[in-house]
Amino acid sequence: MSEKYVERSYRNSFKNDRLVYFNVKVKQTDLRIGADSDLHYQAFASVDKYREIVEAYIAKHPDFLTSFSPVKASPNASFLIKKMCDAAFDADVGPMAAIAGAIAQEVGKDLLKYSEQVIVENGGDVFIQCKQNIKVGIFTGESPFKDKLAINIQSNYMPVGVCTSSGRIGPSVSFGKSDAVTILSKSTYLADAAATAVANRLKSTDDLEETIEYAQSIKGVTGVVAVIGNKIGAWGQVELVEWNS
Repeated sequence: MSEKYVERSYRNSFKNDRLVYFNVKVKQTDLRIGADSDLHYQAFASVDKYREIVEAYIAKHPDFLTSFSPVKASPNASFLIKKMCDAAFDADVGPMAAIAGAIAQEVGKDLLKYSEQVIVENGGDVFIQCKQNIKVGIFTGESPFKDKLAINIQSNYMPVGVCTSSGRIGPSVSFGKSDAVTILSKSTYLADAAATAVANRLKSTDDLEETIEYAQSIKGVTGVVAVIGNKIGAWGQVELVEWNS
């Protein structure tokens, strides 16, 4: 569960002014959280709990960490491990492709015991439960769409996972060349795994239409936005808006 450090300027890509924001860092896990109040202590305990589950499982099953293909969870694995493996099979990637979304969602669900609204961002992968509509920016690095694109998410669609993968930005392994692939799903686990899978396939602008069609074929994906060069494709539960509007 190691990763290179990348300046997280994309953390400005979402904001609800009615929330209190704070950061929680446990080893390599670095979260930006918004809630009705400062829940730093509760969030830290939650992150620590889920990291211990994953680290203990990896110690006994190292292929869970290293595989780029789905692996079957052991019968006695925790719910978190099983859900990561399920998401990996749905998206046809390794289970660690779902780790950021998994922690974001489970920490978010834990914090909903103390707060009616929660946003948990983990490396560009976000779990959201808010009373109001929220605009989530799509971080595309230095592409022509830099600081221009966002998705408007209706409150009645929450909770929702919004996860982004890129072949050009960030520490995660990607076999594609996309500037950004953003996936929406009711499962943040699946959104994270699917973002990796879809981004892996996007290697040139010629692949854009086929890549969008592939995203549609992943059960549980409800929306996709893909950006490569000067082209953008979208499908599903996606209301694209200008970020600075």
